[in-house]
Amino acid sequence: MAETLKKGSRVTGPAREKLATELKKKYDSGASIRALAEETGRSYGFVHRMLSESGVSLRGRGGATRGKAKATAAATS
Repeated sequence: MAETLKKGSRVTGPAREKLATELKKKYDSGASIRALAEETGRSYGFVHRMLSESGVSLRGRGGATRGKAKATAAATS
């Protein structure tokens, strides 16, 4: 994103629609919400809300989960 918005500044109208479109495109290409928040200078919650408003199907949380894998490993040893 070429322009970094001032943190806390209100984004309305065409600027909001443009930002939402750019965020949606990058998120659909694999960027994380945290990465997008850092890139735009906005909060995680703001980016999450913009994506939700854009109708994006949000991905589940990534990374290793503790519960099931650990229990399976303990059961097999």
